[in-house]
Amino acid sequence: MRLKVVSELCTGCRICQSFCSFHHERVIWPAMARIAIVAPGDDGPFSPNVCRQCDDAPCAAACPVEAISMDGTTGAWAVDSALCEGCGACVQACPYDVIFVDEVRGTAIKCNLCGGTPECAMMCPTGAVTVCDRSPGR
Repeated sequence: MRLKVVSELCTGCRICQSFCSFHHERVIWPAMARIAIVAPGDDGPFSPNVCRQCDDAPCAAACPVEAISMDGTTGAWAVDSALCEGCGACVQACPYDVIFVDEVRGTAIKCNLCGGTPECAMMCPTGAVTVCDRSPGR
């Protein structure tokens, strides 16, 4: 599966960020969300920036300790925090700027599709973020 974004439907409400951060961090903390709302100004236009779950996964290829691997169930590239050394090679390799290093934990953080039920897509009130299959171009 992958997340599909229709930017024209995004209102900039940031509900996706709130639910994402709460799901993963147990607090509403948009800076720790695995999804970001990008806009040139406060009035938009808005666009959700999500992990594309790339077929070639440059983040995984760049990791010197192979801490990023594909989940066989969801198809998501996920970070194994027990292996991650926080070097940031994955951050530099990501062409979409959707992976970051948590300075407190010292590990990389990226979307793992919430184990198969992405909160951002479930809670998006406009359908700007939805789930689709892993087929390229969808």
